[in-house]
Amino acid sequence: MSTDAATRPTYGNWRLPRRPGLGPLGLLGTVISFGGLVVVLLASLISLAAAVTVLVPLLLVVAPLALRTVDGRNVYQLLAVRIGWARRKAKGSHVYVSGPLSRRPGGRFSPPGMLARVRMREGRDAYDRPFGVIHHPGRNFYTIVLSCEPDGGSLIDAEQIDIWVASWGDWLARLAHEPGLRGASVVVETAPDTGTRLAAEVLPRISPDAPPAARAVMEEVVERYPAASSEMHTYITLTYGTVGTRRDPDEVITDLAMRIPGLLSGLVAAGGGAAAPLSAERIAEVVRVAYDPAIAPDVLTARAEHGGTGLEWEDAGPAAAVETATSYEHDSGVSRSWLLTLAPRGTVRSSVLRGLLEPAQGTRRKRVALIYRPIDPATSARIVEADRRTAHFSASSGRGLVQARASSEIRAAEQTAAEEASGAGLVEFSLMLTITVDTPEQLDDAATTVRNLQASSRVMMRPADRMQASAFTCTLPVGILPWEHTLMPREIREAL
Repeated sequence: MSTDAATRPTYGNWRLPRRPGLGPLGLLGTVISFGGLVVVLLASLISLAAAVTVLVPLLLVVAPLALRTVDGRNVYQLLAVRIGWARRKAKGSHVYVSGPLSRRPGGRFSPPGMLARVRMREGRDAYDRPFGVIHHPGRNFYTIVLSCEPDGGSLIDAEQIDIWVASWGDWLARLAHEPGLRGASVVVETAPDTGTRLAAEVLPRISPDAPPAARAVMEEVVERYPAASSEMHTYITLTYGTVGTRRDPDEVITDLAMRIPGLLSGLVAAGGGAAAPLSAERIAEVVRVAYDPAIAPDVLTARAEHGGTGLEWEDAGPAAAVETATSYEHDSGVSRSWLLTLAPRGTVRSSVLRGLLEPAQGTRRKRVALIYRPIDPATSARIVEADRRTAHFSASSGRGLVQARASSEIRAAEQTAAEEASGAGLVEFSLMLTITVDTPEQLDDAATTVRNLQASSRVMMRPADRMQASAFTCTLPVGILPWEHTLMPREIREAL
């Protein structure tokens, strides 16, 4: 971070993790290449034909590792996505049907896909507030969801914004010291205002003796105001994993209840405004509305009139959903998701993502999910020192004057090492975006909107083609961590 008395504070210094290995080959490609060259040299001692026989298959194996797209994926990774999509279509798993007429036990509307085996539990924190705990039995993960109302950046001094950013960075750094924490996410959901809350607040307060003109004005305000307004919700999910033997779920819920007050106080200090844990019913409502946006007014009305909906997790899913290569159709909405490929380069202002987070015209709902993976202090020290040595080696290995980019890499690496040594945390992050519209014909307009938002926020994103259902689920505030739900271990994927 840098501060200038004449300008507003700027931020940045995030870096793309360096891929080990030689050039674009990656670690696995480099090992195969050198091992194959040794075999070729040994075969050449026998005959030239034997060397060629070994060299040709080696090139056929290594070449796809060297060919990469703009976002860094090689040919094998692209083929893996296409093969996985073809297998899902062949098995019919891209179509989901629930309810009384389905084959699902109980005839209920359970969430599909990665949420099919998830179970919901509930506990109470130190202030006797109910909070939902999403249990992922397959990996023995437990997720809590916090809701907050950020103050926003309008009419706020730059010094106050700087304090909030520093407090948010401190909150993220403390996540690395949370026992058992596997990952966190911040989900910002925006949607056009349905007008239900405004009508519930204004209409009952109109006096029966009010003049007709005043009554007409208030009714017109209630009718027209929602067309130009929107609603915004912010959710923070924290996913914990039990280490070693499986613990009793009640013990885990008691442990999480003790941590919630401290986590909420950190969010309030970082500008989160009023923060509170979400109950199991509220989490189910958020998921239900995401799958069926048309019932959002009904949910708000039920909460305003009866104090709740009584919705359970087993009924939070869609009645039907169909995944295509470029979209995900579910109940009353059609969604498309995008994945981050390049974060904003250089220094940025605190409002760099404002355009991406604000409501988008012509969409039913929009969710932006920032996904974080805290790194423990010991690993952080090794990473920053390795980046520091690599930056100095790259700058000194070139001939002539040091290039501007290499000099900038050295400054960034030195600053990161100094900040980590002074107690700052290291966090891996990514971003996902989901836009929901009413009909498939509106997806092209939504894609244009996303391209414009990318330009204003200085990020690069690509559509999550052939994995739209999984990407849609990852943007829900349910604690799904993408790197924990892959068939290939993360270490092997990094080696590619």
